[in-house]
Amino acid sequence: MKPLRVRIVGGSLAGIFAGILLQRAGHDVKIFERSAGGLAGRGAGLVGQQDLFRILHRIGCNHVARVGVVAHERIHLDRKGNVAETMHTPQMQISWDHLYDTVASHIEGDRYVLGRQAIDIRDTATGAEIVFADGTCETADLVIGADGIGSIVRKSLNPQEYQNEFAGYVAWRGLMPEQLLPSGASLLLERFAFFVTRGSHALGYLVPGPNGETAKGSRRYNWVWYRKVESDGLAEFFTDQDGKMHWFSLPRGGLSMERRDTLRADAAATLPPQFVLAVAAEETPSIQGIFDYEAPRMVGKSLALIGDAAFVVRPHTAMGVSKAAGDVMALCDVLSAEYDLPTALRRFERERSTVGREVAAYGRRLGATAL
Repeated sequence: MKPLRVRIVGGSLAGIFAGILLQRAGHDVKIFERSAGGLAGRGAGLVGQQDLFRILHRIGCNHVARVGVVAHERIHLDRKGNVAETMHTPQMQISWDHLYDTVASHIEGDRYVLGRQAIDIRDTATGAEIVFADGTCETADLVIGADGIGSIVRKSLNPQEYQNEFAGYVAWRGLMPEQLLPSGASLLLERFAFFVTRGSHALGYLVPGPNGETAKGSRRYNWVWYRKVESDGLAEFFTDQDGKMHWFSLPRGGLSMERRDTLRADAAATLPPQFVLAVAAEETPSIQGIFDYEAPRMVGKSLALIGDAAFVVRPHTAMGVSKAAGDVMALCDVLSAEYDLPTALRRFERERSTVGREVAAYGRRLGATAL
């Protein structure tokens, strides 16, 4: 296929992966990220999966997959904090921040544009047009929606079926330097720890520091507490202390001290003492809403969806980044193999829609057993 004018909406890992492979294939690529400040520093840790390793190899970033913290075993705690079960299954968590920064360095500077919020996409047989919040427009042979759970590209492609479905629970999250974890919670270090009871599921593990630091004392402790929430109270739940409502999450710094104190009291009444200490040590917890979405269509005439824009999968799977990487590689491969864009897009959808539905279903099963 001849080189295309490709515009990517969304500058997180899915968008960057696509940008790198497509620019190397000779296409005219630009990535538009709505955040004016960029996305560096927004992640914690992630578990590497096969497609992530494959795309890192294609990009030439194999070394990133080797920068991580190993949890030597998995333990399940009882309510009193005793180890009820131990499983010797070592697992390495790599740093999202380090991964993002390293991969992003392979994008040519002028191809990644910050502060460009897309508000509409117009799809035609002769190309697509992106309409931005500032009133400007950009045309392309192909627009790729890598804009995540709130995708505007998804909405343009599936105007009747673009809404996410709330799964009935949220993930409270904490991320802190390991030195802040009290000594009474030291059992949580060097291992993957879990506590599961009816309607509540807590887990925690070490991740590298923001720049990939793995030495003791330089790492971070990451905890997650899944809790059920009524859907009719979500708007209020995701409203921050300044009165601003967020659609799918509440970022760090948005929680009032009163709500933080309530969280700590709930932890003391529910969790093992080690997790109680971990929750209390986090000054600025965040909240991630858990949602499901499966795109009825992944492609249009000049549009394609990748990552969470196409299929939102629950975090229990630890497969979100890997699935996005698989989407990107499949799309780049069909664009190289086929003679025309419509044929390539149809083939991409056939290959990846099945994968997306399978991973989404797997996440729902895990969620049902976890809560």
